This record gives sequence, C-alpha cells and structure tokens, in this order.
Amino acid sequence: MAGETFDQLVALLTEAKAKFRVIEHEAEGKSEAISAIRGNRPDQAAKAMVLDVRGGGGGKRPVLAILPGSRKLDFAAVAALFEAKKCGFASPETAQELTGCVMGAVPPFALNPVLSIVVEEDLLANDTLFFNAGRLDRSMELDTKDWIAVAKPRVAKIAAKA
Repeated sequence: MAGETFDQLVALLTEAKAKFRVIEHEAEGKSEAISAIRGNRPDQAAKAMVLDVRGGGGGKRPVLAILPGSRKLDFAAVAALFEAKKCGFASPETAQELTGCVMGAVPPFALNPVLSIVVEEDLLANDTLFFNAGRLDRSMELDTKDWIAVAKPRVAKIAAKA
C-alpha cells in the first residue's frame, strides 16, 4: 500500500514537470528526527495530519492539514475555517484508510478526493519543501511553487502561536 502512494506521487509530480528529488533514508516518521536525517530545517518540513472536522453546516469531513514540522496545529482555527464546531485528529485507522499511509508517512497531497487540504501560510515562505512520501523510508524535496500548483491547497493561518 505504501509503495502505491509513493509511486502515485512520483507519477503525479513527473507528469506535472515538478522539480523534485527522492531521498532514501532509514525509516522515520517524527518531524524533528526525519529533518535531522534529511538535513533540512524543521520549518521546511511539510508535516501532514489527517483531521476530523465536524458540526456546524458542513457535517463531518476529513481534512488534511499541512504545517511546518516545527509547529503545532491550532484546532480552533481549522474548525473556524471550515465553519465547524469541532476539530480533532482522525483515528490512525481512518487516517490510514484515507491516505493509504501509516502515521508519519502521509505526504502533503490529498490523493483521496474526499480529503480537503489546507496549509499553514508560513510554510510557503520556503523555496523547497521536504516531506515523507507515502513511506517512512522515502522522502522528497519539492519546489514549493510546484507543490502549490499540484496540491492546490487552501492557504490559512492554522498553526498555534509559537
């Protein structure tokens, strides 16, 4: 399953003529540790989290939130953005079902059409982004402009104040 997500990403980015490179490394899913292994700053890491946003006018919907690896999520900001009453992490089982990836390997792409994608605007200050690419032992470095063009995220302030 993880190999399928990785292969989908490579095909998607190749077709889009995106500037990216694959980085092979030991299996790791924690933001600080993987940033050290890859040699990138934690604020260049695109950390992806699957959320359950519910209540309000939108019912229940899954959201893929993308943050700098050094930041924490502001759940209330995400709930407000989607006009919902509550926002929390999706269960690991739900997240894996929606993304085809284990926790820590989820890439910053909504490959499943039911996922809405939102990114913390501060992450976009980087020229390139680093992220686990559907596997714990594969990462990518990707030009930020190419990521925006392919992922088409909603941009907002969703990180907690530092």
